[in-house]
Amino acid sequence: MSGPLQGVRILDLTTVLMGPYATQILADYGAEVIKVEPPEGDGTRGIGPMRSPGMGAIFLNANRGKRSIVLDLKRPEARGALLDLARRADVLIYNVRPQAMARLGLSYDEVRAVSPRIIYAGVFGFGRNGPYAERPAYDDLIQGAAGLPALSLMAGSPQPRYVPTTIADRTVGLSAVGVILAALLHRERAGEGQSVDVPMFETMTQFVMGDHLGGRSFVPPQGPAGYPRLLAHERRPYATADGYLCVLIYSDKQWKNFCALVGKPQMYTADPRLKNLSTRTQHIDALYGFVGEQMRMRSTAEWMDVLERADIPCMPMHTPDSIVDDPHLQAVGFFKPTEHPSEGTLLSMGVPSTWSRTQPTPGRPTPHLGEHTVEVLRELGYDDDAVAALVPGMAGLVTVAGECE
Repeated sequence: MSGPLQGVRILDLTTVLMGPYATQILADYGAEVIKVEPPEGDGTRGIGPMRSPGMGAIFLNANRGKRSIVLDLKRPEARGALLDLARRADVLIYNVRPQAMARLGLSYDEVRAVSPRIIYAGVFGFGRNGPYAERPAYDDLIQGAAGLPALSLMAGSPQPRYVPTTIADRTVGLSAVGVILAALLHRERAGEGQSVDVPMFETMTQFVMGDHLGGRSFVPPQGPAGYPRLLAHERRPYATADGYLCVLIYSDKQWKNFCALVGKPQMYTADPRLKNLSTRTQHIDALYGFVGEQMRMRSTAEWMDVLERADIPCMPMHTPDSIVDDPHLQAVGFFKPTEHPSEGTLLSMGVPSTWSRTQPTPGRPTPHLGEHTVEVLRELGYDDDAVAALVPGMAGLVTVAGECE
């Protein structure tokens, strides 16, 4: 492993996507991540196409760089092993409700008693002090509660729609990375660990309303909530003569150049809607409609050529299939074929940041369920009898571990 977090140990009790996405980023940055799974494994192991049972595409793309161990935390012996691991960890991250951690005997106070310097990070649905605190939370629910489907309705969708990606899970996961790193920095400066919570609802509300608080930013309100440009019905990829193209005409210069490009140079000076950013925002739907009419007159390739020469921002509208062949991503090596010990050749995504001194490099391949249970427990000093007593059915897991290492 390499990267700026080399030497940081993270005990990962998370499942599904929000937490695993956060810990995969931390693993990419060089942290040692031990993923603690229940005997049935992380539920995402079964999602999507797969070559081997329990190694689905969603799981593969959120759990590289980690070691997997199996512990049934409802058993006292497993709780003891977890606390032994916590003694050696810098961070413990979980994504069940805090009440569930308390029932397992793994509350912050109980973990802090054996590891005072630990960063105890919770990523879960709702802040502890509100009436929603004990509610379950999933990406769809948080998208709805934070207003995303309503925004799609306001923007012209015939029905409210969830964003077709797990935007809440991944946004909160990214936020959790920053919170954990800040807590680690504080510990280095002050010498103290702490408990940190990253609730989904509050995090996504900040994410969405940073754009859309609008007139409600003021007391009393100076108008309704909502950012008109983002809610314009015509704000969408433009249909060309043979496809679609993403174009953003934003600045004075860009609007002037576009008017000239479509043979209407006088429009820029004569149309009061184009006077400045404020007037354009007030009439943005009509202006986007005008652009859409013009875009239908040429092919995508023709528009790409003339728009780039006119210094007007544009990008192709990729699909999940076509983006794999994007020339820029190919040039920077973002998608790379990698070899997995059991899954064969996989297409992996690189670390999307560039570092001058401590460039992160993804390390371990995505683990099988419990692949490293024996290895990790032996590092704690557990002998074979203790391992066998702790993990029923360990023999099968030992075989998997032996085959994959």
